[in-house]
Amino acid sequence: MRILHVEDDEDIRAVTEIALVQLSGFQLCSCDSGAMALSLAQAFQPDLMLLDVMMPQMDGLQTLAALRRLPGLAAVPAVFMTARLQDAEKQQYLNAGAIAVLEKPFDPLTLGQQLQQYLSRPAADS
Repeated sequence: MRILHVEDDEDIRAVTEIALVQLSGFQLCSCDSGAMALSLAQAFQPDLMLLDVMMPQMDGLQTLAALRRLPGLAAVPAVFMTARLQDAEKQQYLNAGAIAVLEKPFDPLTLGQQLQQYLSRPAADS
């Protein structure tokens, strides 16, 4: 699986890379900003987009909206990651088109398995 990961925190990017590449065997395109994701996403052709919610300049919702406008990315499933999760916010992310919202801190040992589960379940369960 090819995952586009957008996260401004370098430490979280590093842990996510270990979790998804070394432990789960996925291909990862790691981006430190929404702008970087926009410049790399089309060439990478992700199967899943994993987006931080709170980022400078372009937040996760803005990044997802911009990515969805790129050719070939409109239907790519997206998962948001956030440390600040309330029910109303979670619903906002799901309404924006995310298939799931993952709370930080996450367990690096099970992250890959969680993402696989999100992709395999029916959309109504999100």
